[in-house]
Amino acid sequence: MEKKLSFKQYLYVGSMLFGLFFGAGNLIFPVNMGQLAGENVFQANLGFLVTGIGLPFLGVIAIGISQSKGVFELASKIDRRYAFIFTILIYLVIGPFFALPRLATTSFEIGLAPFIDSGNQSVVLAAFSLVFFAATWFFSRKPTKILDYVGKFLNPIFLLLLGTLLFLGFTRPLGPVAGAVVQPAYQTTAFSRGFIEGYNTLDALASLAFGIIIVTTIQSMGIKKPNQIARDTIKSGAISILLMGIIYTLLAYLGAMSLGKFALSENGGIALAQIANEYLGTAGSILLALIVISACLKTAIGLVTAFSETFVELFPKRSYQFFIVVASVLPCLFANIGLTKIIQISLPVLMFVYPLAMTLILLSIVSPLFKQRKVVYQMTTAFTIIPAIFDGLAASPSGILRLPVVDSLLTFVGKYLPFFHIGMGWILPALVGFSIGLIYALFTERRTVA
Repeated sequence: MEKKLSFKQYLYVGSMLFGLFFGAGNLIFPVNMGQLAGENVFQANLGFLVTGIGLPFLGVIAIGISQSKGVFELASKIDRRYAFIFTILIYLVIGPFFALPRLATTSFEIGLAPFIDSGNQSVVLAAFSLVFFAATWFFSRKPTKILDYVGKFLNPIFLLLLGTLLFLGFTRPLGPVAGAVVQPAYQTTAFSRGFIEGYNTLDALASLAFGIIIVTTIQSMGIKKPNQIARDTIKSGAISILLMGIIYTLLAYLGAMSLGKFALSENGGIALAQIANEYLGTAGSILLALIVISACLKTAIGLVTAFSETFVELFPKRSYQFFIVVASVLPCLFANIGLTKIIQISLPVLMFVYPLAMTLILLSIVSPLFKQRKVVYQMTTAFTIIPAIFDGLAASPSGILRLPVVDSLLTFVGKYLPFFHIGMGWILPALVGFSIGLIYALFTERRTVA
């Protein structure tokens, strides 16, 4: 008789996946977006949910449908050399270079910085980063235990703490959403701004990266048949995505309501700290510290595990234990440049990588329609890369944007490329590439038949 997961096991795996997804950015970006969008928070949150939960769920579905273990197998349908480079890039973005150091700096700046003198913060950040990534390394040593660490313990603690803060926020609101000030960028394009803001969560990229963890966990529960693993992956993913969508929405509205008491904050971390302190004083600051640190630690464990398991496959001469050391030491060093700089550096890279990841996910899902022909993957990707480079360039720091050659290039592209001004200049070229690839595939098939 074919073994199936019980409802309790679905909940455990779904809780684990939610715990892996929901880290630092998932807390601070929805709150910041809510403050920026003001009374337009509904439209902004809708856009945020498309990239914040819609794309990650599609990524989980793509892993399930393709019956692959992760991003390398999916990207190999384009080209094996491309897959190698793209996989490394994805895992460096969600691993040692951006996401992992951001987890430590967010934990510190929201959870501990309010209690520390400004003159001592750099030293304490260094010490905290060391402890944070030592704990991450310790829990990542045995990947088969990740369900216990995240799904059964860390995630329920996090949800209990966050639920306390959200309960207070909605039973004793700081102000109404109606009439809340809307910042200029969200006055006419709230949906598209929310859509781009969802990139910052990194969850669409993480959905590809965490695929290997989901499959391994389900297999460890005794499920061996590929079709059953695919179904269980999608069902577990649905649980985590639904929970994420609810929490994103509540956080966004919490941010919008906070404008009734506070001025617009520099980032969502500051806003959360103000809200927690308003309701609970010092106890609120301690509660927020526990929320953030537990959220970031569980995600860090998942990222280090996924990074290391994938790099073992790419570079089999090195061991899993070697890569968890690499994935813990590098972000420990990078974390010390600070949260603001990490976000500034990461945005151009995300604007480049996200279109390539989104097209790969969508192609994997609809691949049965074009019989997984490689030319369709290749043409779509080829037509996506160039505008993705321009989107990344447009998100670069002001020093780069002020260069005459860059300014002239972006002005020219902005005139002729639809949706470029809202950060989605890749959409039309990707559709053109897909159409060309599909027509070519059908034409060559008919010639072969003839």
